Amino acid sequence: MTELPDWLPAWCADQLGEQPAGVLFAVRQMSAVYGLRLAGGREVVVKAREDDGRTASCVAAQARLAESGFPCPLPFTPAVGVGSLAVHAEEFRPGGEPLGGDSPAIAARYAAVFARLMTGLADVLVPPPLPNPRWVRWDHADPGLWPSLRFLDDRDQDLVPEYVVDAAARVRKRLLAADLPCVLGHGDFEKQNLRWRDGQVWAVHDWDSLAWQPEAALAGAACGAFTSGSPTTLATIDSSAAFLDTYQELRGRRFTEEEQEVAWAASLWVAAHNARWEALHGTPPISVEAVRVQAPGRLRRAGA
Repeated sequence: MTELPDWLPAWCADQLGEQPAGVLFAVRQMSAVYGLRLAGGREVVVKAREDDGRTASCVAAQARLAESGFPCPLPFTPAVGVGSLAVHAEEFRPGGEPLGGDSPAIAARYAAVFARLMTGLADVLVPPPLPNPRWVRWDHADPGLWPSLRFLDDRDQDLVPEYVVDAAARVRKRLLAADLPCVLGHGDFEKQNLRWRDGQVWAVHDWDSLAWQPEAALAGAACGAFTSGSPTTLATIDSSAAFLDTYQELRGRRFTEEEQEVAWAASLWVAAHNARWEALHGTPPISVEAVRVQAPGRLRRAGA
């Protein structure tokens, strides 16, 4: 059996009533995720991440959505502290496939899921999951343009193209000038976090990435990022527009002019964040190139 952390078997026995008998998978990225088969045959997923104060709200909101019938894994436990970690167990929901493509029609299908998700979260009352994920943390109070992250800040910032920095500065100024209430929403709505089966969404994952931002900003971030896998990319402007139009139609409310601008600004902020990551790590410049090509059009729509 794949080596597990020393604390995990006892945690499973205490929280789930059974110890692990087998490992389905183990992934370690921003969180450590373990797919386990318990002694009684039940299959579960255990997630552990550094406890930054966000996890309890994220897990509670995910549970509320799953209980209401939204297609996401049902948490079996709340977030439980294990040393410096926040740990919870949830349903293992395998199957389904990513939905590829970047056409306006595909964008509308993703927007329908996002509208359903946001409608479900509107009635969920949890403490705001702050700080926001770094890629939607334009409202940080750190010095400088970007949220402070040592593993990025210690690299040579001259590697980041000037047009990426300029775009990020302009849309951040627009986002910070907005006077809109914050709501709970998914902050990492990318195709790699969704699975589809028989033409319907089967599972939405990555609930660690819930965010507390204006609704228009969350929809805007999603309208640019929905087509991202690994590596990240940026949807076309036409597809982002189709996403936003469908989202507003299904939510039954048109965005105000200010909200429209905020949505477009948020779409470009996320792309600029990803472009900075690429430049600092020397990976293929996919988001870098997308920002170069699309920034003028998105800035115009953002009023920035």
